[in-house]
Amino acid sequence: PLTQPPKNHPLFVRVRSAVRNKQDLRVVVDLTTAVRPKSFSLNPSKNKSHRLVVDLFPKPSALTTLSAKKGAQPLTTTKTVKQQLREIVIAIDAGHGGEDPGARGPRGTQEKKVVFDIAKKLAALINKKSGMKAVMVRKGDYYIKLRKRMEIARAAKADLFVSIHADAFKNAKVKGASVFTVSNRGASSEAARWLADHENSADLVGGVKLADKEDMLATVLMDLSQTATKEASRNIAGKILKNFKRIGHLHKQNVQKAGFMVLKSPDIPSILVETAFISNPDEERKLRSRKHQTKMANAIYQGLVSYFEQYAPSNTYFALNVKKQHVISRGETLSGIAVHYGVTMKAIKTANALASTAIQVGQVLRIPKG
Repeated sequence: PLTQPPKNHPLFVRVRSAVRNKQDLRVVVDLTTAVRPKSFSLNPSKNKSHRLVVDLFPKPSALTTLSAKKGAQPLTTTKTVKQQLREIVIAIDAGHGGEDPGARGPRGTQEKKVVFDIAKKLAALINKKSGMKAVMVRKGDYYIKLRKRMEIARAAKADLFVSIHADAFKNAKVKGASVFTVSNRGASSEAARWLADHENSADLVGGVKLADKEDMLATVLMDLSQTATKEASRNIAGKILKNFKRIGHLHKQNVQKAGFMVLKSPDIPSILVETAFISNPDEERKLRSRKHQTKMANAIYQGLVSYFEQYAPSNTYFALNVKKQHVISRGETLSGIAVHYGVTMKAIKTANALASTAIQVGQVLRIPKG
């Protein structure tokens, strides 16, 4: 077993490890606060073998920097902090387009048209919500390559990627909506591609540049980023699927997994929505209806708002305006929750009258202001 830090350590909470792929060792260090890591490796010397050294530096905030300046005024400090806040960005990808019409219904309805109509309605709802902004991946009837769609979302610094489609099958009786996230195999293959691609490795993944990292640390950072991204994707997909159940038939009762290219961004939570089977005459009729399109858009909208009310990034206006509560999910730790919201574990314990760091799945925590 790994030696654990003392319970009153100001930075380290615990160290855990696990074997992956029967040959790789993954080591995770839980901290009490966010840090800026830098790493380097040392070659063997004398009685010491290969070593990986990770230096942890504090992340200076604008508030701390300004407060340290002599004569800094509180009003100036507040203004600077507010300027750092941003909107939550949702990238909306209407499937197909241009020379690619997608699936066709019995009456000739084209998938590319109905999903674009739903996407526009979803974008309108998002743009009306304070603290949120929609980015349409395609803004008209033209085709965009799949990988380019991912690039557009990354360029917009999207917090979520939503791809909207309408399914089809040779059996016209098949019906219902589905929501997909990327399969583990699909995610792993894309991660390997990113790490091998020099241009991609220079990008930020989960807020950390990979270009100046040793191969092993870059792999660990990519893995951690993917783990968080896939968990967020599943969470959002589940909320949207639950909303779909209220307005129509579900093709599958659970969130599905597949290797869709547009879902493979390693650091952007991504979901693909199959709104209905356009090959089913009844569902084709509904997809052509503006009223039903609005219902579908609203179901997606309510699902993602529900998610961000719980997990809004701490540097967003949305996080500032919502009442912060956190429902404990399986595998979460109090230290991890504290880091996510930019507060200390002590502050969370005090706000919730916790005697220890022990938490339970389903428990609701009040999150104090950072």
